[in-house]
Amino acid sequence: MGQCPDSDRDCAEPDAVSSKPFDLALVVDDDPDILLAARLLLRDMFAEVIVAEQPDQALARTSGRNPDVILLDANFARGATNAAEGFEALARFLERDPEAVVVMITAHGGVQIAVEAMKRGATDFVSKPWSNERLLATVRTAASLRQSRSAVSTERQKAVAIAAPAAGETPLLGNSPAMKRVMQLIERAAPTDANVLILGENGTGKELVARELHRRSRRADHVMLSVDLGAIAETLFDSELFGHVKGAFTDARADRVGRLQAADGGTLFLDEIGNLPLHLQPKLLTALEQRRVTPVGANKAVPFDVRVVAATNLPPSALADESRFRPDLLFRLNTVEIELPPLRQRREDIPLLLDHYLGLYARKYDKPVAALAPDVLGALTDYDWPGNVRALRHAAERAVILSDGGPLSIDDFSIRRHAGHIPVVTVESAGDLNLERAEKQMIERALQKHSYNISLAANELGLTRASLYRRMEKHAL
Repeated sequence: MGQCPDSDRDCAEPDAVSSKPFDLALVVDDDPDILLAARLLLRDMFAEVIVAEQPDQALARTSGRNPDVILLDANFARGATNAAEGFEALARFLERDPEAVVVMITAHGGVQIAVEAMKRGATDFVSKPWSNERLLATVRTAASLRQSRSAVSTERQKAVAIAAPAAGETPLLGNSPAMKRVMQLIERAAPTDANVLILGENGTGKELVARELHRRSRRADHVMLSVDLGAIAETLFDSELFGHVKGAFTDARADRVGRLQAADGGTLFLDEIGNLPLHLQPKLLTALEQRRVTPVGANKAVPFDVRVVAATNLPPSALADESRFRPDLLFRLNTVEIELPPLRQRREDIPLLLDHYLGLYARKYDKPVAALAPDVLGALTDYDWPGNVRALRHAAERAVILSDGGPLSIDDFSIRRHAGHIPVVTVESAGDLNLERAEKQMIERALQKHSYNISLAANELGLTRASLYRRMEKHAL
C-alpha cells in the first residue's frame, strides 16, 4: 500500500480495493500519534484511510465523499475537556451527510461526553487509550451500519418491503404469511415499552426486527445500542454493561460509560442472550429489575431507563433448561415473543430476496443485472438455505461478482443441493497444503456440522464468534 501525495491518506492499489470490506475511513484527531496508530490499524479493513488534525481539514479532504465511518476526537484545543469542538464538528458532519456514522473518541469526562455525543447523533464511542481489538470491533460494526444505510437509500424505490424501513435500515422483505405475522407482532408491540425476545436461527434477521421495533417505538428519537453478549469476554462483562471509573482496575485509565447507561432513554438490543454464561445472568437480571447500575469501582448507583429487546438462536426448549438459562431472567425478557421463521419455511419470499440482493450487488459492482432462468430460480427456491437470508445474500453477491454478463447458472451461486450428503474432502486426502483453502474448508465443515449455528461452530474451531464472522466474510461464506 502506497501513500497518496498529500501524505495523510493511505491509498490502496486498484486491484486491492475490492478485497477489503469497506472503502473509506476518516480519522480526525489533533494528536499525530493517534492518527498514525489509527491509520495503521484500519488499513487492512478499509481500502482508503484519510486522516486530519482538524475538522475543517477533514471536511475539505472528504468533500464530495461519504466515509463508511468517521472517528472523531472530542477535543482539539489545548487543555479543552468539554468536547465543544467535537460536538460542533459532529453537527457539521451530520449536516453534510445525515446518514453519516460517527464514532466519538473520548478521553476526558468520558461518561458524560459519550452519553451526550450519542444523544447528538454519534453512533458509538471509544475511549483513549483504546484496545485495538475493541476499536476494530466498534469500527467494523459502525461501517457495516453505514453500508446498510447506503444500500437502503439506493434500493428503497425498488424493493418491495412489508413495512417501509427507516432511513438507514435494511428492509424486512417478504410477503409470506409467516413474515406477515412477524410484522403484525412488531406493529402491536413496538409502541409499548414491553420487553421483546426475538427467536430465530442465525441469519434470519433478528437485528432487523429489533431495529424495526425501535423505529416504531416512542423511543425512536433516542439511541438504540446493540450488545453482542456472545462476543464479550466474561472478565469484561461488568465494564461493558455497567461501566467503570478511572482506576477501578489496572487498565482503567479513564471513566467508561456502560451500555445500559449509554442507552438511557432509548432501546438496548441484547444479541445472543442465550450465550450469556449462567453465573453472569443474575447480574443482568438485577440491573434490569432495579433499573440502576453501579459502575465498577464506583460507590453510587446510576439510574437508567431503557427498553430491552433481546435475541437468541437457541430453541425454546433450550431456554427452558434451567441449567442453561434462568427462568426469572427469561420471564423478564419475553413479555412479547417474536419467532422469525427460517428461510426454508417461507420459500415464497426467496424470489423477492434474490431480486433485491442481485440488484443491490449489480449496482455495487457496476455490473448489469443478470437474468435467472426459470429452472435456476426453481432450484434456488427449493434449496434449504442453511444460514438463511445471510447465506442467500452472500450467494447472490458471489454470483454477481463471478458473472460474465450472461444468464446466471446454479453453479454461480455455489450452493449444495444435498449438503448433508456431500462428503467433505480433507486436506490430507486432497494433497492440498494451501492454508487459505484449508481454512475455508474447515470453516465450511464446522458450519455444516452444526447447521450454521455460529456459536457451536466457533467453539468447535477454537475461535470467538467475532473471529469466525470475520473469516466467513473473508471467504465469502
